[in-house]
Amino acid sequence: MKITKLAKGISLKRPLEGGNEEQLKVVRQVIADVRAQGDSAVRTYTEKWDGFAPNNFLVTKEEIAEGVTALDPQLYADLTEAAQNIRLYHEQQQRAGFRMELADGSWLGQRITALDAVGLYVPGGTAAYPSSVLMNVIPAQVAGVKRIVMTSPAGQDGKLPAGVLAAAHILGVEEVYKLGGAQAIAALAYGTETIPAVDKITGPGNIFVALAKREVFGEVAIDMIAGPSEIAIIADETAFADEVAADLLSQAEHDKMACAILVTTSEQLAYNVATQVEKQLATLPREAVARAAIENYGAIYIAETLTQAVEAINSLAPEHLEIVTKNAEAVAQQVRHAGAIFIGRYSSEPVGDYFAGTNHVLPTNSTARFASGLNVDDFVKKSSIVYYSEKTWAENAPKIARLARMEGLEGHARAVESRGWEKE
Repeated sequence: MKITKLAKGISLKRPLEGGNEEQLKVVRQVIADVRAQGDSAVRTYTEKWDGFAPNNFLVTKEEIAEGVTALDPQLYADLTEAAQNIRLYHEQQQRAGFRMELADGSWLGQRITALDAVGLYVPGGTAAYPSSVLMNVIPAQVAGVKRIVMTSPAGQDGKLPAGVLAAAHILGVEEVYKLGGAQAIAALAYGTETIPAVDKITGPGNIFVALAKREVFGEVAIDMIAGPSEIAIIADETAFADEVAADLLSQAEHDKMACAILVTTSEQLAYNVATQVEKQLATLPREAVARAAIENYGAIYIAETLTQAVEAINSLAPEHLEIVTKNAEAVAQQVRHAGAIFIGRYSSEPVGDYFAGTNHVLPTNSTARFASGLNVDDFVKKSSIVYYSEKTWAENAPKIARLARMEGLEGHARAVESRGWEKE
């Protein structure tokens, strides 16, 4: 890994892979076809890209049961415990509305209402991501969403991975479709003969899924357009080089464009970590992917002080931040911009990815400056409520009318002035 002294201007920003005009043209055509032809277009594109033509997109209860049976019982128990942890954490995020009493019986309020229906996209095909099922479904359930739909591309045998089906079973999700790609996003957004539309779509996917989510935004809500994964670590001389290197590689193995950065006050640790990264890469199953990420988007910076290191992190606004220093909690208090913060030696990033209970759907590419990870608030909407009594109206109508006329909106002024006398 490259080792340099910390200077201003370091960045996590990477050009987002894909999204060229040809890919966008394909996505727009898929969306248009699904809107016009419904299930027929979905079936055509599924056969073209996933290698099978489903007679029925909906996964049967029997298929879900087969997935549960096929999964190792210990893994099923681990998934169940992880789901419990995630639910307990997200239950702390629940909020109630409020009612603010005014004079004369008037009041203002806010009502929080769960979305009616959400769609969760789970990447699939050759890989299985049961953790994505847990992270997306559980906050929606805690929020009170009644209809939760899952879509995931099946393999050429027309089956979904056992882990994905088991996760759905653990959470009680029964509406699961063998459907992936841009056609899945279009079906969720606009509906087909057999797949009713949803109000919001969440979950990661490839560039075609990301572009499709961007295209349908406005017709439905989406969670975010997530970029490649990233990790930043603040460490001092108390950290162990092999552990820091392993944590950097835990994200580098995700994607060739993943970003892994260490900021340390210890020059010795910097060189030891660089050595360990190279050593561990040699035995990593996804060496080619991780090596490309490390070579292109990996770096080690030597800071003069922890204060300087924290300033750099706040500028980076990383998706994941580990703090492995003396008084790590105090250092964490100074961090303003990070999607998720992991404090201390034993809080390695994968702890949050899978088990602790926090959500692993997080803002990337420095968007943690203004964005949050997926949470219960993403699955609710807020309605303001106004009730004015006659007396409160009478006291305030002239003020409201004056403000309306100041903006040239006579109709607004007349609307508020039209009350206040007996109608025939």
